[in-house]
Amino acid sequence: MDLFQPSRINNMTLANRFVRSATWEGMAADDGAVTPKLVETMEALARGGVGLIITGHAYVLPQGQAGPWQLGIYSDGQTGGLKTMTDAVHKAGGKIVVQLAHAGHFAIEKLTGTPPWVASAYGGLSDTPRHEMSKGDISDLVAAFASAAARAKAAGFDGVQIHSAHGYLLSQFLSPEFNRRTDEYGGSIENRSRLHMEVLRAIRDAVGGDYPVLIKINCRDFQENGLTPEESLYVCKRLADNGLDAIELSGGTLTGGKLSPSRTGITSTEKEAYFKEEAAAVRKEIDIPLILVGGLRSLEIANEMVDQGRADYISMCRPLIREPGLVNRWRSGDTAPALCKSDNLCFRPAMAGKGVYCVVEEREKSKE
Repeated sequence: MDLFQPSRINNMTLANRFVRSATWEGMAADDGAVTPKLVETMEALARGGVGLIITGHAYVLPQGQAGPWQLGIYSDGQTGGLKTMTDAVHKAGGKIVVQLAHAGHFAIEKLTGTPPWVASAYGGLSDTPRHEMSKGDISDLVAAFASAAARAKAAGFDGVQIHSAHGYLLSQFLSPEFNRRTDEYGGSIENRSRLHMEVLRAIRDAVGGDYPVLIKINCRDFQENGLTPEESLYVCKRLADNGLDAIELSGGTLTGGKLSPSRTGITSTEKEAYFKEEAAAVRKEIDIPLILVGGLRSLEIANEMVDQGRADYISMCRPLIREPGLVNRWRSGDTAPALCKSDNLCFRPAMAGKGVYCVVEEREKSKE
């Protein structure tokens, strides 16, 4: 399989098989609105040759905000700014999908003004109050995802991606550690994934069958009593059978875990693609495209993953912060690995309100 050849996901034609994985940019306005800086960032990725750009997680309800300067897609009033962003990407020859999210337990109360929603409120979950979701809340959440997807389509996005990874709300419902419910949304993995099927069905009803709908999901939580690889595979198969168009496979949660792979210090090809074994297992069981993320830094390993049938698309996050033009560089014949040092320093300026950027690159420039 040639990574630089065109391909399709549903009715979306992509120039190549490289994906920019959803990355919190820290560049939106306080209310989640699109800013010129965010538009420029997306446009640079499109000019740089990325086949599919996935935005940073966009919250579908105001009380689902995960952090400051996060993109929002909870109001029709945001559609104009979102369309400015999609127009810029399309003009630059790119395709863009918006990631739809709710932070759940990890929502920031000082930003939202309300206790975070959780699948289950139990002793030891948090030192501050949490709101255990009622069935009415679950219905409201499903409707919010559907409305956000319709908003995305109206704004010109080429598709949507449901965020169910890294311990955010949908991921929390899948995890027996976070989800201790005794109703039809808790207990068995069939019940714990019920919300996902409802969200997928509602989004499909809102956008139609020919509009690309993807998901980002954990292959496992890498923590005690978390989602297992077998349970993740079960959910992936159910989603594929119910009309999902592609799966991006990730892993781990914000709370970490002893078994969680290190996202830093990826200094050799042996340390790349740290979800590759789980990806191989999922790829054998589903017949929709699988997008693999996780420590990919070299064209060599990217090619190896697709040649071995572990994945259909290669997704990267931090390398494209340092080099938005990485895909074009590789295509031109310069196949040296990504310049990313895997130090995670890039998110420090974002937390300071300056937007995400490569700190190492800035230091190198200042020495010139």
